[in-house]
Amino acid sequence: MTRPAGAIACGHAVTAAAARQALLEGGNAFDAVTAAHCAACVAEPVLASLGGGGFLLAQPAQGAAVVYDFFVQTPIERRAAEGLEFYPVEVDFGGVYQEFHVGMGAAATPGAVRGIFEIHEDLCRLPLPRLLAPAIAAARKGVAITPLQRYMMHVIAPIYTANEEARRTYAGGGETMPETGDVLRQPDLADTFEALGREGAEIFYRGELAQRIVAASTQHGGQLGAADLARYRVERRQPLAVTYRGAAVLTNPPPSAGGALIAFALRALEAGGAAEGPARAVRVAEAMRAANAARAEFAPDELLSAALAEGIDGATLRFSRGTTHISVIDGDGNLAAMTLSNGEGCGRLAPGTGVMLNNMLGEADLSPEGWHRWRPDTRVASMMAPTSVAFGEQRFALGSGGSNRIRSAILQTVERLVGGMAAADAVAAPRIHVEGDLLSIEGGMAAPVAEALAQAFPNVQRWPGKNLFFGGVHVAGVRHGASAADRRREFIAVGDARRGGEGIVLA
Repeated sequence: MTRPAGAIACGHAVTAAAARQALLEGGNAFDAVTAAHCAACVAEPVLASLGGGGFLLAQPAQGAAVVYDFFVQTPIERRAAEGLEFYPVEVDFGGVYQEFHVGMGAAATPGAVRGIFEIHEDLCRLPLPRLLAPAIAAARKGVAITPLQRYMMHVIAPIYTANEEARRTYAGGGETMPETGDVLRQPDLADTFEALGREGAEIFYRGELAQRIVAASTQHGGQLGAADLARYRVERRQPLAVTYRGAAVLTNPPPSAGGALIAFALRALEAGGAAEGPARAVRVAEAMRAANAARAEFAPDELLSAALAEGIDGATLRFSRGTTHISVIDGDGNLAAMTLSNGEGCGRLAPGTGVMLNNMLGEADLSPEGWHRWRPDTRVASMMAPTSVAFGEQRFALGSGGSNRIRSAILQTVERLVGGMAAADAVAAPRIHVEGDLLSIEGGMAAPVAEALAQAFPNVQRWPGKNLFFGGVHVAGVRHGASAADRRREFIAVGDARRGGEGIVLA
């Protein structure tokens, strides 16, 4: 039997271990990313949930690449605002305050469970109960809280202690969120995974779990009904393809926005010609600014025509905040890049399930004309952009969390990889982000580069060090020998330390 090989990069050791186990048991990259998805719902509960959704860029060794869109859907019916549980929560990011809208009325139809099952049916080798087993074990035994998870859980404590069931699940029944090293056990979530393994996805969309979600929605002023769950479908899309300096880049297509903006920025960057040193950093920042301006200036179809891609639906743009990413490449050459989000969570769990529902309808970017004016029965767009890049003898799977910084984090990582930088350096190097007229510069930037950027962008915010604000790009890659006679291959796994990154290589 051939020894399993591959690379895994993600945001938590428990998530990575689930993917590793799948590969060791003979699974492929899609088995591994599915097992990791389930484990992330346990180990990274603020970022991933069965009550949310996400995207998978699947690039089989044989066959065409496809994007699985299992993100959330707006409800079929928009209910009167007066009866909704929908309220603001102010969150303290260390002296910087941000307002989120939560409550059962902020929950859109979740797609994560349907995504797990359809990806498994299409692409996986191992029985699904084996892929669920690491998540079940972690939920029953418990997961030690990491410093990153502790930080996030304390920041959004008003959401995760909003009611008795949330407090029981995440705070031991009290008001205080766990500290670093504390063990978080989620027996209800373990029961839910076991029920899914026995009975399939229909229990979540038409059966007992669906009934619990609908009952919670009815009781607590939500918008989800039985028809919303029963009608949910995973969408399979052709990836958005763009060439940058000879590298083939695949990313998330419309209706999501992130991939389109990355494609536009890559085109703008390449059109500007070669540059090095401080000029190179300024060129990257200008490409970000060009993409931002294009988003505001062009009609949706015109924007993507400019990027030599397809159109986006500007009416449904939103930017995921609570987000994590998983990248896997296996020894057979299959590539998987999966990005997941639950927003911040709406504060309500489906009773007895351990499943926190999303708050996507409480995101201001989804409601530019005011709250509760979203388009019914529509797939919510996202900034999430699972991506692959191939050039020479190298292939990489990558993606990031980080709200609207996702596009800038991925853009810079792709630009650095294609420019010849080693993956670990491409991920670790300080980043920038342009939003409106503000340029944010991460700490650690070389002084001449930072000064050149400040001269080109008069409105600058300098960060004192590395920060999860600038995303968390997790990269899995493989480098083959330079000739047909050279059969050597090197697997590469880089987890971004900004967001608890873990990388595992099996060779």
